[in-house]
Amino acid sequence: MTTPTAPPTTAPIQTTQQGPAIEVTGPLRDRYEEILTPSAIAFLTELHHRFAARRHDRLADRMRRRFEIGNGHDPQFRDDTAHIREDRDWRVAGAGPGLEDRRVEITGPTDPKMTINALNSGARVWLADQEDATSPTWKNVIEGQLSLRDAIRGELSFTSPEGKEYRVTAERTPTIVMRPRGWHLPEKHIAFIDRAGRRTSASGSLVDFGLYFLHNAQALIDSGRGPYFYIAKIESSEEAKLWDDVFSFSEEYLRLPHGTIRATVLIETLPAAFEMDEILYELRDHCAGLNAGRWDYIFSIIKNYRGRGARFVLPDRSEVTMTVPFMRAYTDLLVQTCHKRGAFAIGGMSAFIPNRRDPEVTARAIEKVTADKKREAGDGFDGTWVAHPDLIPTAQAEFDAVLGDRPNQVDRQRDDVHVEARDLLDLHIGRPITAQGVRDNVSVAIRYLEAWLRGLGAVAIDNLMEDAATAEISRSQVWQWIHQDRTTQDGTPITAEYVEDLIAQVLAQATRSHGDRYDDAAEIFREVALREEFPTFLTLGAYSRFLVDED
Repeated sequence: MTTPTAPPTTAPIQTTQQGPAIEVTGPLRDRYEEILTPSAIAFLTELHHRFAARRHDRLADRMRRRFEIGNGHDPQFRDDTAHIREDRDWRVAGAGPGLEDRRVEITGPTDPKMTINALNSGARVWLADQEDATSPTWKNVIEGQLSLRDAIRGELSFTSPEGKEYRVTAERTPTIVMRPRGWHLPEKHIAFIDRAGRRTSASGSLVDFGLYFLHNAQALIDSGRGPYFYIAKIESSEEAKLWDDVFSFSEEYLRLPHGTIRATVLIETLPAAFEMDEILYELRDHCAGLNAGRWDYIFSIIKNYRGRGARFVLPDRSEVTMTVPFMRAYTDLLVQTCHKRGAFAIGGMSAFIPNRRDPEVTARAIEKVTADKKREAGDGFDGTWVAHPDLIPTAQAEFDAVLGDRPNQVDRQRDDVHVEARDLLDLHIGRPITAQGVRDNVSVAIRYLEAWLRGLGAVAIDNLMEDAATAEISRSQVWQWIHQDRTTQDGTPITAEYVEDLIAQVLAQATRSHGDRYDDAAEIFREVALREEFPTFLTLGAYSRFLVDED
């Protein structure tokens, strides 16, 4: 294995032995060699050699499941795993050191400034997000790893272009839980060549996990915490088993005790909601809990039921609240399932954010977040997410009121919950689709995509924190409304022509500047919302087309 002594503009790094091999084709910038080390390349090679084929099998399973649901076969609780659900004796590993109290977690991308802000925030946990809050440019992928490496070693600082200095000053920093990309996402700046010489893009999941784990596991353990992960976009217990095998192999690779890794799984897809017990079971030696990933969960329902008729059409995104029947069923079942197995149940993120320049906006955000977190704490959740440091006191107050001095409420079993399959599929809300709702979806999706193309993954739009998941809801609702012949409340048919007019309005009203990406964003939106075919993720095609060659 060889690495260049000085990083050139582009130079491949690859293993030198015959098959399997990893080749890095992305540009090597300042300090990238600290992440793309020979040992890291060797570890990524092993991960892909052992698990890449199984990853492809699991993605094929997803396609079959979506086809079945689209053709009228509703998901059910599995008969072949009933014994796992009915056995009340097994438990998960639970909290690792530093994860005993998770009442408030802050989420955000891993660039240096946001990393420092998160570590100074006062939250108990920081979700260091390499997934939906990060635009997966090569720069963000590798420099995010550098930020995490430096932060874990107490070496991170940042000076803004304006000269403002940022440093970690908190006496107690949050426990870091890193979120790698989901199984579906590739890393096209790294190639895997198998023993037969077949060349494919690396797995974004294995790249993000592998680089972080290899470089930081021991340093995290030495600091009294550990290598912890949020696992995104899982759709089945078989996918969870794949992650568990990755964890077990990785611990053995670094000669760490089995169970050192702790994972919290986001239940953010409809199929996963029917397999929560099974997902916990497959990950039981490494599992700390589950999270209610509300935005992707709504997107998953729309995606799976987009062609199943009017009964499965949701109204304006703003009307799909946490108190509608299918969302209540999903979150109640999550809390009950977690606590039955000794796992933490972590609530989701309210999209409302404060505006320090607008007291009225801030007051409304605090009111909305207060209600959201009061409901979660009252329902039995052990912690929750916020996207802005100013909301931490608000969220913590609601959980303090319920928890007091206790670190969690895992002992609250929620025996009152009785959720059946039909409850998870009760999508009736009884609210209309409004013209404003359609326009908001078009506007949010295009404005988010414009920022995403410029390398931003978490974007404040109209006083809401938007990420890839909310953009997915926006474009998938538009697609479904068109293909299910929906009309707005005032009787206007929602057609491709109608949406094209809205795209033109959004572009006309945008504040344009040299180098902006609004035209590209509008083109992506047309491809994922107006064409006959429905892409499973808007980020897949857009990543390949716009974020690879530009690096």
